[in-house]
Amino acid sequence: MADAATSAVLHRSLHREFPRLIGGDGSYLLLEDGRRILDAAGGAAVACIGHGDARVHEAINKQLKKISYCSSLFYTTDVCEQLCQELVDSTHGAMKRAYIVNSGSEAMEAAMKLSRQFFLEKSPPEPNRTRFIARQHSYHGTTLGSLSMGGHVVRRAKFEPMLLDCISRVSRCFPSRDKPADETNEAYVSRLAEELDGEFQRVGPDTVCAFVAEPVVGAALGCVPAVPGYLKAMRSVCDKHGALLILDEVMCGMGRTGFMHAWEQEGVPPDIQTLGKCLGGGYQPIAGLLASSKVVDVFMKGSGSFAHGHTYQGHPITCAAALEVQKIIREEKLIQNAAQMGDLLSASLYSLLADHPNVGDIRGRGLFWGIEFVADKSTNSPFPSSADVAMKIGELGLTEPYRIAVYPSSGTADGVNGDHIIIAPPYNTTSAEVEKIATTVARLVKDYFSSKKF
Repeated sequence: MADAATSAVLHRSLHREFPRLIGGDGSYLLLEDGRRILDAAGGAAVACIGHGDARVHEAINKQLKKISYCSSLFYTTDVCEQLCQELVDSTHGAMKRAYIVNSGSEAMEAAMKLSRQFFLEKSPPEPNRTRFIARQHSYHGTTLGSLSMGGHVVRRAKFEPMLLDCISRVSRCFPSRDKPADETNEAYVSRLAEELDGEFQRVGPDTVCAFVAEPVVGAALGCVPAVPGYLKAMRSVCDKHGALLILDEVMCGMGRTGFMHAWEQEGVPPDIQTLGKCLGGGYQPIAGLLASSKVVDVFMKGSGSFAHGHTYQGHPITCAAALEVQKIIREEKLIQNAAQMGDLLSASLYSLLADHPNVGDIRGRGLFWGIEFVADKSTNSPFPSSADVAMKIGELGLTEPYRIAVYPSSGTADGVNGDHIIIAPPYNTTSAEVEKIATTVARLVKDYFSSKKF
C-alpha cells in the first residue's frame, strides 16, 4: 500500500492510499498484500487480452533489440508501417491512413487540427471553418483542446476560463433518460437531427469543421449505444452542411463492442476516427486516428503535410506491442468471442440485477456494459454527487469477499449527479469467468445498497 502522506507520486488523490500492483495474470491483478483481483473492467476498458501475455512481451523485447526510438521527422519503421496497414485494412476501405500517438486526448487534438487543416487545404479553401459541434455530457479527453470538445460538466468545471470557445453542443443520444416512453426511436432520431441542423444554422453552417460523437458513450454515460439510425441521420446533417463527421472510438472501439469498429454495426464510417485503449491493450501507451480517403486525398492534392507532430508519435515499442495485440485478436478470433461472451454477460446481468430497486438501467454492446444506479426507480432520479455511490461500490469491490475491479464513474444523469459502473472484461474471457463476474458484481451491488441508508 502506497502511503498517501509520504509518496512522491502526484496521485489522482493525495488523501487516499493506493494498493500496489506487483503483477498481472490473464484476467487477474496481483496486489502486494496478496489479494488476487478479478479485473472485470480492464482498468478503463483497456486490458482487452488480459495481463501478462508473453507474446506481447516478446514482441516488445524483439523491437528493443532493433531500435527503441524513431524521429518521425526523418524516418519510419517496419512496425509503424505494419500497424497502420493493419488498422487501415480493418476498415475494409473506409479509411486510408493512420496516425499513431500516445493517448486518446492526443488523438482528439490531432483530429481537431486535421479537420481544420482539411478545410484550408481543399479547393477552394474554406478558412471560415473554425468551429465544432459536440454533445452535452460527453467526454473526449483531458488536455485543454480535448476537454474543450467534451461536455463533461465536472471535469470541465475548474478549467472553464481556459477552454476554447469555438465549440458548441447539442443533446446527447441517451434514450433511457431523454426519450419519452411514447416517442419512437425514429421520432427521437429525427428530433436530434433537427436539433443538430438547427445548431449548424445558429452558428453558421460554413463555420463548422465537424460534428463529434462517440458511437457508444463510455465513461461519461456508461456504455450508452446510439439508437438505430442515429449515426446515419447525423452523417446526413453533416453532409448537408459540408462538415466532417468525427467519431471518437477511444473507449468503445477496436473490438470492444463485438465489432472491430463500433460504427460498423450502424454501417456509417466517419471522415476521421479516434482510437485508443484496446489498440494496445495496456501493454504500451498508444492511441491514434484514422483518416478517410476524402480527407487524405485533399492533403495529397494540397501541401501533403499535416501541420502537427509529437516527439513520440509512431513510437516503435508502442507500435510493436499494439501490432502483436491486434495480431492475437485477429488470429484467435477474439472479437467474435467478445460478441458471444457479451451476450452471456448481458443476459446474466439482466437476470441478476434488472429488478433491483437501485438499478436504473443496464446497457451496452459486446464486452462493454454499464449499470446505472438510481435513488428512485419509479422516477429515475439519480443519487446526488455527494453520495459518491459509484466510487464507493468500486472501492468495496476490491475488498473481501468480492475481490473484483469495476470501473466507476459519476455525473451520469446531468453531468454532476448520477452514478454508473462499467464492466469490460478481456476479449479472451471464458463463459465460466463471465458467470463469475456477473454473480460477483450482483452480490457487490446488492450488498452495498443493503448496507446503506441514503
